[in-house]
Amino acid sequence: MFDPLSGCLNVEAAERIVALRIDPDIQSRIEELAGRSNEGRLIEDERAEYDSYVEGAEILSLIKLKARRYLLARGGN
Repeated sequence: MFDPLSGCLNVEAAERIVALRIDPDIQSRIEELAGRSNEGRLIEDERAEYDSYVEGAEILSLIKLKARRYLLARGGN
């Protein structure tokens, strides 16, 4: 699914993707929702919000992996 991404990358773009971090306020919200989820206390809207964060994090992880592989293939780290 992300194979076409390689054609859009250059070293600078790949390095910037690898360096991406989740905004601290969003990370705090994710942790709050995760805690409530582990306790079984999420309401429906919170479950949808949490699920969207989890899905977004998974997609970001895959894109970052693709960028890391791009850099490694070009002798980067």
